[in-house]
Amino acid sequence: MSDMITADLVDLDLAANTKEEAARSLAERMVTLGRVTDLEGFLADVAAREAQMPTGLDGGIGIPHCRSAHVTEPTLAFGRAAHGIDFGAPDGPADLIFLIAAPAGADDAHLTILSSLARRLMDAQFTAALRGTADAPHAAALIRGDAEPGTEPAAQPSEEPAQPSAEASAPSTEESAPAPEPAAVATAAGEEGGGAPFRIVAVTSCPTGIAHTYMAAESLEQAGRDAGVEVAVETQGSAGFTRLDPAVVAAADGVIFAHDVPVREKERFAGKPTVDVGVKAGINRAAELIAEVRGKAERGETTAPAASAGTPVDRAGEPGEGYGTKLRKWLMSGVSYMVPFVAAGGLLIALGFAIGGWEINKAPSVAEHFAWGQVDSWAALLFQIGALAFGFLVPVLAGYIAYGMADRPGLVPGFVGGAVALTINAGFLGGLAAGLIAGGLVMAIQRLRIPPVLRGIMPVVVIPLVASAVVGFLMFLVIGKPIAELQKALTDWLSGLTGANAILLGMILGLMMCFDLGGPVNKVAYTFAVGGLASPNEGSLKVMAAVMAAGMVPPLAMALATAVRGRLFTKAERENGKAAWVLGASFISEGAIPFAAADPLRVIPSAMVGGAVTGALSMAFECTLRAPHGGIFVVPLIGNPFLYLLAIVVGTAVSAALVILLKSARRTATPETEGAEPARKVAVAA
Repeated sequence: MSDMITADLVDLDLAANTKEEAARSLAERMVTLGRVTDLEGFLADVAAREAQMPTGLDGGIGIPHCRSAHVTEPTLAFGRAAHGIDFGAPDGPADLIFLIAAPAGADDAHLTILSSLARRLMDAQFTAALRGTADAPHAAALIRGDAEPGTEPAAQPSEEPAQPSAEASAPSTEESAPAPEPAAVATAAGEEGGGAPFRIVAVTSCPTGIAHTYMAAESLEQAGRDAGVEVAVETQGSAGFTRLDPAVVAAADGVIFAHDVPVREKERFAGKPTVDVGVKAGINRAAELIAEVRGKAERGETTAPAASAGTPVDRAGEPGEGYGTKLRKWLMSGVSYMVPFVAAGGLLIALGFAIGGWEINKAPSVAEHFAWGQVDSWAALLFQIGALAFGFLVPVLAGYIAYGMADRPGLVPGFVGGAVALTINAGFLGGLAAGLIAGGLVMAIQRLRIPPVLRGIMPVVVIPLVASAVVGFLMFLVIGKPIAELQKALTDWLSGLTGANAILLGMILGLMMCFDLGGPVNKVAYTFAVGGLASPNEGSLKVMAAVMAAGMVPPLAMALATAVRGRLFTKAERENGKAAWVLGASFISEGAIPFAAADPLRVIPSAMVGGAVTGALSMAFECTLRAPHGGIFVVPLIGNPFLYLLAIVVGTAVSAALVILLKSARRTATPETEGAEPARKVAVAA
């Protein structure tokens, strides 16, 4: 770890009041040493990781970390704050702050060393030594492993840093060479009565897979030693994972999952008493988890194979999430898998129309008639490929909603329900209903008590058979027809939109597209527009045009604002503004996220106003769009293209003017000096 942290990356008197200020202060040291190329971009990545889950740990430790394209080499900075900083730990503020910066393509060896540090943070002697030292080089040496807790500060030889570091990380590398391997079995010394000890296998994982994964493993091992229990841990970190020996899993009396991302190959642990919690519970409540799984084993509580297979969405969030949050994640799971089909199919269809004209949809099948030298044949080929890809929209939506709820057993009934929705013209709404019904039905079946002899065939035979039959029955004969009528009514309503109603809908969709810049609200508006393309008419094509136009506004407005009044923005924001021109023109709303993350109270309202103006104008101009994506590159496929571009230009100008006005009002109370500290603090506070 000698190349990761030096004395220059240590601040024993960290002057920061918030976790954002702490991260900025430590990150600036990384920038000074050339370890980070873009301060604001890196801090945005740190903030995004922090938003997934607080990085504060019991014992006064904060460990913000991320993988970022702005990091040139794996780097660790350490700060000690006398008054403590709130990182969201249950027991209060943190005084030991470790900022870990890993490149987007960090190699396994460096990640192994970082995992070793994460384990050492669970050692009270190690953290006490860091609190007690008054010498920055000594603190760096402690973290590197060049000095042991309890030693006096001394000059560290620079010519041979590798040997001490290897010794310090030996406990980890015995288990993982080169990638983190399952932790060694932790056994209490001396079993009473000579009987076999209680055996637990555990899996730990976190979104980044750098720190919490290995800290939870260390905590569970320590708690196992204290309780006289054998604990074998499989760490599923960023550097991959090595599966626990099947014999160890088979011999285990209980299972602990401490994770914030889906456990890979979870079915290996089926049929055993199981405790399933977030990764921070594995760090902070390891002893309680061990007691809980022992209690379940004594009561004979086990999990069925299908139930233990893990749902990618339902089990990926924080414990105790409400039903509304889970429902949103299930729906977004289906949407996220659907969008690539929409983009590929929709653009191919649009290209077919562009090359062959609007009558290309009546061309005969290219499998029966294709002339290599005729443009119309190539246009028909593109159109028919796109139509087939686009035809998967509803089944994929339904299938992956069910997948998000019940994992692989939900796929078959979900796809079947989506196909039925297409057959009876229930469309997009039918796909939503089919996915939710299929997922809920499979989850209900998974909770039934199943005889052991049938468990092996449940996920591959019984569940797909029963669930598909029930979902098909419900969609064909019970709820499918009412949904189809509702879909038809919605289609007719869109077809008849004119005047004030159309303009109001355009405003609402524009506001939604710019509210969270690619987040759930943005996706709802986009999905509404794409659903209309499944059965296109004049109204649905207008909606698609308004949605894409409004989604282009935020990045284009930020790019324009940085070009017009660059002194209101940081150097990093001005650089991001150059890229935002291309992102906005390509209909990638996320291009405005760096600006919104730095100054949300000014950027987001400005973007929403401009998006609403553009959406309303697009509707008023009766612009239409058959392609679900593409930005300005599909302008030839747009109805009334010049008025469409005018709507985008007007909305962009409105947003840019508003953000400049709001930022200028802020600057009246602060010095307009590039990088001035008072201005920076105001920006952070905002």
